[in-house]
Amino acid sequence: MVGAAASDKTVAIEVVFALPDQQIVVALQVEQGTTAATAVQRSGLQARFSDFDFANAALGVWNKVVARDYLLKDGDRVEVYRPLPMDPREARRILAAAGKSMGKTASAN
Repeated sequence: MVGAAASDKTVAIEVVFALPDQQIVVALQVEQGTTAATAVQRSGLQARFSDFDFANAALGVWNKVVARDYLLKDGDRVEVYRPLPMDPREARRILAAAGKSMGKTASAN
C-alpha cells in the first residue's frame, strides 16, 4: 500500500537545549509529521533537567521561533529556549544608572 509506506517515513532531527555552561544535542529519528513539541518530549531532556518546564518553553527551528505544533522536516534542529534572567532593556537601564554600558565603549574623536 502506497499510503502506508508514506506514513512510515522518518526524518532525522536534533533537539538542542543550552545552559550557561553546556549545550546538549539529542539526535533523533522521528516519524514524518512529528511536531516540535513531541520531539522535545521524545528527546528525554525533561528527565535529565527536571527543574526546567519543557512543556511551556518557547521553541525554535534553526534560530527562528516556531509554534509547538510546527511539523518537522528532515534536518531540522529544534531549539528549546530558556527565559531570559532579566529583560535586556531593564539591564541597560540599570547599567546606565550606574554609568556603565553593555560592553561597548564610545570611541574618542
